[in-house]
Amino acid sequence: MGAGRLWSGAMSLNRSPAADSPQVAPSGAVLGLLRAGPGCHVAQGAVIRTPGGAVELGAHSALLENGVAIGTAEQPVSIGQKVVFGHRCVVIGAAVGDLCEIGNGSILLAGARLGRGCILGEGTLLPPGTAVADEAVVVGRPGRAIRRVSQTDRERLLRLRGGDVSLPPYLLQPLSGSMPAGAAMGRIYAYLDKEPRIDQSAVLFDSAEITGDVSIGPGAIIGAGVKIIGDSHGPVRIGARVQILENAVLHLLPDNELVLEDGVVIGPAAMIHGCRIGRDTVVEPAAIVCDYSVVGEESLVRAGALVKQRARFPPRAVLEGHPAIQVGTLDGQPAAPEWALRRADLASLSRRR
Repeated sequence: MGAGRLWSGAMSLNRSPAADSPQVAPSGAVLGLLRAGPGCHVAQGAVIRTPGGAVELGAHSALLENGVAIGTAEQPVSIGQKVVFGHRCVVIGAAVGDLCEIGNGSILLAGARLGRGCILGEGTLLPPGTAVADEAVVVGRPGRAIRRVSQTDRERLLRLRGGDVSLPPYLLQPLSGSMPAGAAMGRIYAYLDKEPRIDQSAVLFDSAEITGDVSIGPGAIIGAGVKIIGDSHGPVRIGARVQILENAVLHLLPDNELVLEDGVVIGPAAMIHGCRIGRDTVVEPAAIVCDYSVVGEESLVRAGALVKQRARFPPRAVLEGHPAIQVGTLDGQPAAPEWALRRADLASLSRRR
């Protein structure tokens, strides 16, 4: 993949109104117990899932609009001081050092480790287990270091941090809520004469929104910030035990349908558009599956992959790339990913309002 642009997603951290208090925007969601440093910021539409305190957001760091951070006991997230994640970033089970700048739409997967003062270009993907040295500039999918941070980079970072890149000691604060996940069952909207049909055993997180000609099967889980739109273009059919996770979007082009068969798992920040995905397939975070495409049952779509329009793949295919190609074949059903939700965890996830 080509290099992403640098700095265009950067921001100053000065917009936090209270430097000593973590800030969660009204449409931001903290699910579980976040270990938060003073002055950290969770922006509009951003979601942090942190069962048992599995995510740490350091002092004066920010997860910007529609970003997603997910930690688990096995794959925690640790973010240092004065780190900024640009819009629509996804971080799962990764560690990020102080003073890093993460470009819009970047994807950091489990076990990735960034040193202090790194810069990631827009759309950079760090595969599982990637290690990045201090002050590296990294771009691409997969990410590769192209140079060291320059003096010009340091001067700009200093301006963006309000002239202060000091790293004083601080104490983490527990930040949580009191409403069980899914208690409000999301927001349901009719479109003309069509209304969503949702099985009583399905769970919708309260910030999910479902519109129009959508059916959701038994045992499904629809995560925080998910948008599913079944308007005049055609129906959306979601099978039993499907998971559609944080900030994913489902829609379709005219004269089409969108079908997710039983047991499909859609990762955070994915875009699923007018396709058919076979049963027990896993679509990893921030992947895009386009209209009229077909992904066979028990397949795996890798993080950040783009399945282009009208592409067709057989069962148990491993898909990767931009556009996606088949890079392997599975011996059986893909394992449930660590970032997937377990029903047993739902009671421990609460949303800060």
